[in-house]
Amino acid sequence: MLERPHSTQAGFVKALIIGLSASVAFGVSGAFIKPLLENGWSPTAAVAMRTVVAGLVLAPFAIVALHGKWNTLWRARWRIVGMALVGVAGTQLAYFIAVQRIPVGTAILIEYLAPILLVLFAWATTRVVPKKVVLIGAAVAIGGLVLVVGPGSISGDPVGVFAAFLAAIGAASYYLIAARPSEGLPPVALAATGLLLGSAVLATLGALRVLPFTAAFIEVPFLAGTAPWWVPLGIVAVIGTAIAYAASIMATGMLGSRLMSFIGLLEVVFAALFAWLLLGEALGVVQLLGGVLILAGIAFVHSERPAPIEVVTVVPDDEVDVRAVVGDVVNSSHGQLLGDTDREPAASTPV
Repeated sequence: MLERPHSTQAGFVKALIIGLSASVAFGVSGAFIKPLLENGWSPTAAVAMRTVVAGLVLAPFAIVALHGKWNTLWRARWRIVGMALVGVAGTQLAYFIAVQRIPVGTAILIEYLAPILLVLFAWATTRVVPKKVVLIGAAVAIGGLVLVVGPGSISGDPVGVFAAFLAAIGAASYYLIAARPSEGLPPVALAATGLLLGSAVLATLGALRVLPFTAAFIEVPFLAGTAPWWVPLGIVAVIGTAIAYAASIMATGMLGSRLMSFIGLLEVVFAALFAWLLLGEALGVVQLLGGVLILAGIAFVHSERPAPIEVVTVVPDDEVDVRAVVGDVVNSSHGQLLGDTDREPAASTPV
């Protein structure tokens, strides 16, 4: 899998802000969806509703972004289908099966092994051994994730663990799909169409009773009081789904699947923070230390520098005094200009 690296520091900072915003937005979901799940809503119904509302919210922006180029949707049809079936419906389905059989902490921990899967995928497809700094970053980040989730939550039966690994594969695939060449499809259009199609798949699974599909249109506990069911659902749909998916897809296209998958680990940290602020759930020093380790792991992964790419320019034989720049060394030559290793290459680099 090849990805476009950020070309400037300013561009990287912008992409990083968008990626962090996506993690914050995804982190909102748990605290606001929990009152619904505790008052008659099945996970499938809640997710199907949030995704269809999010898709409808993004639809006008997608239409404007497309500028009437509807054929773009057809050219990117397999990317849209992949986002809907794998990135939205498939990952959610596998995760739900997992949490029915194993603790939520264990399911989250396994699902968020996605960055490790991406590192292994790049290793297998490019046959380039990951640099030590990437392996160290991966180990540090996963160690931080264990601390945030809680080491004591790791347990479960083989079927649940297998389903959680399927969710991890789905999450890794989501980042790969988001990082693929856009074929002219704006990120907001991919998010909108993927969410709408994914919600239709989830609703169909519910209608066929593959998954429980129940909803209770009542008032639910909300902050210090109560509110209609659509208030927390609306917050999750707009912030935790529409904004989150659009920002995540945009950032992945800018940062690449591997780095964005590590940034995505911060969703667990932000989810714990929101649960502490809004639901009063415990947030201790161990969880905070885990968050710091995840940040350190991201820093290690980002510190990897792409290997220099050799650029060869052939000039006519009668050209003379051609200057070849390799690092800081300038040599006179005759016939070829060989590479510039000082600058970050503008070509694609591996995941």
